[in-house]
Amino acid sequence: MEEILKYFPGLDEGMRLKFEKLYPLYREWNEKINVISRKDIENLYTHHVLHSLAIAKYRPFEKGSTVLDVGTGGGFPGIPLAILYPGCRFTLADSIGKKIMVVSEIAKELGLENTEAVKTRVEEMKGSFDYVVSRAVTELSLFYPWVKDKYKKSILYLKGGDIAVEVELAAHKCKIRRELIEVTDISRFFKDEYFTGKRIVEIKR
Repeated sequence: MEEILKYFPGLDEGMRLKFEKLYPLYREWNEKINVISRKDIENLYTHHVLHSLAIAKYRPFEKGSTVLDVGTGGGFPGIPLAILYPGCRFTLADSIGKKIMVVSEIAKELGLENTEAVKTRVEEMKGSFDYVVSRAVTELSLFYPWVKDKYKKSILYLKGGDIAVEVELAAHKCKIRRELIEVTDISRFFKDEYFTGKRIVEIKR
């Protein structure tokens, strides 16, 4: 929890309590249904929560924004962002039912009334959102066609490694103007060694 307070010292009491509850909730649920690597649960706050909140450091959401989290898995980046932005609406989507069940239960136990967990393939979803967020679901050139009609402002994609080639391939293959794609090192915001080589890829509308 100290990792969160280090970079987000201005959290109100309600947000702090919700972030504090994340570890015991995920630990309990992870023993029943594996949504986080069991070796990694001790690193929940840095590897999962703080990683998700890199999006907030890079592109804070305006109040009233609608956000779609694609391939949310265990609820990342959607749940940490929903705690930080109670004035925004979050739809957390995944095609795996047991993961969505865990996400839905955790959101309920946290009292997150601004989230909806949906079992679906994103390609089959209707409607559009202000932002699409996701965490390393697949290569960008495969991901973009799933969501190209589902965002009004930008896609914010968390990805590790050297992604220069991946970005160029996506731009070419998906016919995205290169100037609409911005790549930012997360180490600009968080100094922990874990974030070396991890990036946010933004694709603007």
